[in-house]
Amino acid sequence: MSVRHAISRGLELSRSVFQLGLLKSCGRFAAKLRGERFRAGPSARTVQPQAFLPSRYRYYRTSLKGLAAQLQSAGVRRFGSGSPRNRAVFLAFGLGVGLIEQQLEDDRNSAATCDEIQAVFRKKRFQSPFKPFTSGYKLEDYIIGNQIGKGSNAAVYEAAARFAPQKESNSKCSLVQLGEDEEEEEGETARSLTCCSLFPMAIKMMWNFGTGSSSEAILKSMSQELVPAGPLALKQEKEEITLDGHFGVLSKRVPAHPNVIRVDRAFTADVPLLPGAQEEYPDMLPARLNPSGLGNNRTLFLVMKNYPLTLRQYLEVSTPGRRQGSLMVLQLLEGVDHLCRQGVAHRDLKSDNVLLEFDSDGCPRLVITDFGCCLAQSDANLQLPFNSMWVNRGGNASLMAPEVATAVPGCGVVIDYSKADAWAVGAISYEIFGQHNPFYRAVGLESRSYQEEQLPPLPSSVPADMQLVIQFLLRRSPSKRPSARVAANMLHLSLWGRKALANQDSVGMRKLADWLLCQSAVVLLKGCSGPNGNLVEAELQRSFLSNLDLEDLRTAVGFLLYGREQACILSA
Repeated sequence: MSVRHAISRGLELSRSVFQLGLLKSCGRFAAKLRGERFRAGPSARTVQPQAFLPSRYRYYRTSLKGLAAQLQSAGVRRFGSGSPRNRAVFLAFGLGVGLIEQQLEDDRNSAATCDEIQAVFRKKRFQSPFKPFTSGYKLEDYIIGNQIGKGSNAAVYEAAARFAPQKESNSKCSLVQLGEDEEEEEGETARSLTCCSLFPMAIKMMWNFGTGSSSEAILKSMSQELVPAGPLALKQEKEEITLDGHFGVLSKRVPAHPNVIRVDRAFTADVPLLPGAQEEYPDMLPARLNPSGLGNNRTLFLVMKNYPLTLRQYLEVSTPGRRQGSLMVLQLLEGVDHLCRQGVAHRDLKSDNVLLEFDSDGCPRLVITDFGCCLAQSDANLQLPFNSMWVNRGGNASLMAPEVATAVPGCGVVIDYSKADAWAVGAISYEIFGQHNPFYRAVGLESRSYQEEQLPPLPSSVPADMQLVIQFLLRRSPSKRPSARVAANMLHLSLWGRKALANQDSVGMRKLADWLLCQSAVVLLKGCSGPNGNLVEAELQRSFLSNLDLEDLRTAVGFLLYGREQACILSA
């Protein structure tokens, strides 16, 4: 055996020892998929991304360099009189460990870059659509117009503030962009867009059954509706009330986010006789307004921005293009990720519970609304004890993730909602791209029993990476499903970082870190350029950069490269 061949064998030995030894237990961390390299095997075997060294092995991250030096020194002392082959193998083993340490040093530098970028963009917090105001804690402060929506637990009306001047909406909305074919639909959409400028606010009146008419009882019973409430939504004296939700104490509310509705005011008041009440919801009225009504005299009112359409209404008259559809799915994922980070699972995500407006370029901007079924926890683990069939698992049963739909109550059983909303986004994505939702009656699949092979194909016009993301989101096993953050990162990389993904095997994370720095500079410049800072794409890029995490980014790269490799194998 030549010395050159011995060195090569030593390098392979060192790498195998660390991959099969130190990294053996990493197989349990399915979400920590490493995207830098794939292990090429026989064509009959599935290509899997390598697992990344988890944080519990942090000791080795900081000491491998010293370990390499010790091994090389020990090799010289122990095998100094041995054969050249033995000395070469042992020295190469130490050299291999040193190369691993160099790679980890690059990872530490990339992680530091991500942290610095994240710190810069987290300082630029999203602001509420309305300017701060000190009034609006009484129903009499508002002019209430027509009913614009009705659900299973509330009615929504357009409104305008008596204490604030009315302004025209800045949203650019045109019927040409919506693509209506029927005059009735066109007239209804035009009315919605016009009313948003005349009535820039919306008031949601909750239906109160059996809660009582005291403000404390109402706020405690309907506390989930206050999850997206701003810091000034309640009067100061109301903030002192302990808001006990159905699943724990709501110690905090979610901060503002461009893809989550913002409740600017919340107050209790006597139920009024609003337009259409006697015809639309007579049983929900109190006896003083309807002798046969079952409602209480007082209830909760929520004031928020008025959006012209729901996502369902928009998709009934329009099919977004390739890029717009991808941006819409990405917005839903960003909103879900924001909620998950705050310890909130929506649990009733559907196209009816997503509101829509348009930015100055006509791109749809989506916000998640209706938090009446949400699970809100202060510890952010999103796990619900399921010890009885009477425990509420959430809202829409058709879009209930498999791990939720198949859960069987019992002692010690816990439902994990950390990836349930991301699964629902995958199902809604079919609607965004002009298809029937596969879990509604039109297709007939059930989340508790479907197989992934039964999912209908998406149109060929849908980008390949977008199809990969939807395919991964609808995996039955949550351990094989990306989180909302990782799925969002996949789309960000697909939309704006394609060049950074090229030759990823050879350049590791260095090229990706360089792209992140360039992207940060571009987004900062756009943020200072007036109206461009309000575009949906600019908002998404800022959201991506403010949530940068090396592990999540590496996992996203791994999913993308793994999916592309799978596609190549299938097409071969």
